[in-house]
Amino acid sequence: MKNWHFGLLVAALVFLIDQGAKYYVTGPLGLNVQDASLTVLPIFDLRFVKNVGVSLGLLPASGATMRWLLVLLTAGIAAGVLWWMLREKKRPDVAALGLVLGGALGNILDRTRLGYVVDFADLHFGTWRPFLVFNVADAAITIGVLILLIRALFVRDKAGQAPAVENEVNA
Repeated sequence: MKNWHFGLLVAALVFLIDQGAKYYVTGPLGLNVQDASLTVLPIFDLRFVKNVGVSLGLLPASGATMRWLLVLLTAGIAAGVLWWMLREKKRPDVAALGLVLGGALGNILDRTRLGYVVDFADLHFGTWRPFLVFNVADAAITIGVLILLIRALFVRDKAGQAPAVENEVNA
């Protein structure tokens, strides 16, 4: 399987899992009213939140113009990720880019269809919430970016390394 096929497969799986989870939470579970919630574990709730902004609630889309500008911005970023993925040679990086692309497409579809992104995962420890309410797409994007950063900072691929210089002693 070519690397870019693998990346597109990862993106498609993330997209389908994200959309399936959002459907399940808002449909069969009935959590489709702002802040409706269901406790799953003592540290994890399913909580419906309409996210009209981007990451961390930045750039809230207060009107139709801002909504469509956010769609265009995220679509442009997704196109850039796709371009990078189609040219990337290292499979772990392709997989990470697939995570980012699939997540971006899932959130773009929400914003296009609904005018907001459906967030539902609420991880908490008592009253401390280390994360905002998020979704599968957000998690995939975050994991993909972390993989890319860790690989860029700490992983040296053998093919990319410069050959070691050896001292030769002439006798």
